[in-house]
Amino acid sequence: MSVADSTLEFLRTRFPDVRFVGADDAETLAREVADTDVFYGWRFPPELVPRAPRLRWIQSASAGVEDNLSPEVRARAIVLTNGAGIAAAGIAEHVLGLMLYLCRNHHVAARLQQEGRWDRPRVIGGDGVPIRDFAASHVAVLGLGPIGVAVSERSAALGAVVRAMRRRAPSTTKAPYEAVVGPDQLQALLGWADFVVVALPHTAETTGLIGAREFDHMRSDAYLVNVARGAVLDEAALVAALERRAIAGAALDVFQVEPLPASSALWHLPNVLITPHVAGATPRYLERALTLFADNLARFLRGDALVNVVDHTLGYPSGS
Repeated sequence: MSVADSTLEFLRTRFPDVRFVGADDAETLAREVADTDVFYGWRFPPELVPRAPRLRWIQSASAGVEDNLSPEVRARAIVLTNGAGIAAAGIAEHVLGLMLYLCRNHHVAARLQQEGRWDRPRVIGGDGVPIRDFAASHVAVLGLGPIGVAVSERSAALGAVVRAMRRRAPSTTKAPYEAVVGPDQLQALLGWADFVVVALPHTAETTGLIGAREFDHMRSDAYLVNVARGAVLDEAALVAALERRAIAGAALDVFQVEPLPASSALWHLPNVLITPHVAGATPRYLERALTLFADNLARFLRGDALVNVVDHTLGYPSGS
């Protein structure tokens, strides 16, 4: 992605004493890294870290940091900040839209429309899961970073009962949560939920966290929604659970391999909704990312603490 002239103009106007270079291609980046103190963008190639002796801080334009938290960055203890919170509202709206869609069996109605069929009983009854009210539904949110919090708040505002899981359970629970538990209570949480929303960061701890055992603990009328990373789920186990109707269905925005291969069974399962990693899409994403970077750069130049500093051990900001 090329760097817009307006972006460079904004930064140069706000920080006239700082030299900004738009690295639109790998060659330009490789040429400029020797004099680079700060990198802002989607990915800093790990092979360039040894060639960037002055590099002290990487600001990721996205919340995910897998592409930037390389062994080379860890070894140098280079500060890494991410874009957590930039797209939280949009992703929460995406999740709510999917849950409401599933509550009203719109996925069943969409298939009937494609077939040119008017079948009210089929939509009302669904594929074994009748139309339900979202109000009073049980929503389990896994991960309480900005996305998980936004999903929780909006779900509760529409009358759902929300329980959540985070790495460390708090000593007290406050609204909008009925309960917040630690990973040791995951299976009980899954068995309680009508909707399981996965909003966890992808780390060594969360890779494959939701697999065959976890799907077995979910109810047969419960839906899974994943807006985290595909690697958090065991995709083969998910397909097996969906095929045997161990769970009612899944709404997936992220996958282990992207684009999702044409050979994936997920494409053809009637109880699956697929979106192509667009939950975070918002017309103001780049504007918000740039504002976050500029505010952090002002902090950096003053020597103040930065926002969204990623804990190299955890793989995400420790305050999340």
